[in-house]
Amino acid sequence: MTSAHILPDVLRPGLRLVFCGTAPGPESARRGLYYAHPGNRFWRTLHATGIVPEPLGPADYPRLPEFGIGLTDVAKFAWGLDAALPREALGAEARLDLHRRIAAVAPRIVAFTSKRAGIAALGGVRAYGEQPERIGDTRLWVLPSPSGLASGAWDIGHWQALADALAR
Repeated sequence: MTSAHILPDVLRPGLRLVFCGTAPGPESARRGLYYAHPGNRFWRTLHATGIVPEPLGPADYPRLPEFGIGLTDVAKFAWGLDAALPREALGAEARLDLHRRIAAVAPRIVAFTSKRAGIAALGGVRAYGEQPERIGDTRLWVLPSPSGLASGAWDIGHWQALADALAR
C-alpha cells in the first residue's frame, strides 16, 4: 500500500468510455503504465475491435482521451495480482471513491476489465455485458479480463459487443 495513486487516472468530462480495472498488476506498477504486461491483450483488443483506429501500446495510455477514452482502477493505492491485494483495497471505501470519480466526469460508458473489477465496483455476481445499474447516467459493462492469466475466460466477443454499443 502507498499514499499515492499507483497509476494516474485518465479521467475528464466528455469521455465516451472509461476502462476500469481492479488494480495495476506488478508489471504495470513497475513501469508506471496501464496494461503493461506483454501477455495482456488490452491494447491489441482496442484496435482489433475498432474501439481505437490505430494500434496503441502501454506507453500510449496518455493519448487515450484523443479517442474519447479514459482509464482508472478500483484500487488506486495498491498494486499486484487480484488474489494478493489487501482486502480493503477493493472494499467499500474504494467502491465509493470510484463512484465519486465516475460521477464527476460522467462518461457515456464504464467498462470493467474483469469480473473481479465489476464485483469490486458493483457488488454481487456479475455476468459479462451491460449491467442493469448506472452511475448517474453512465452505463456499466463487465468484460472478460484481457490478462494472460485469465486466458480460460477470454472472449473477444464481449469486447466487440462493447465496441458495437459505442458505435450506436
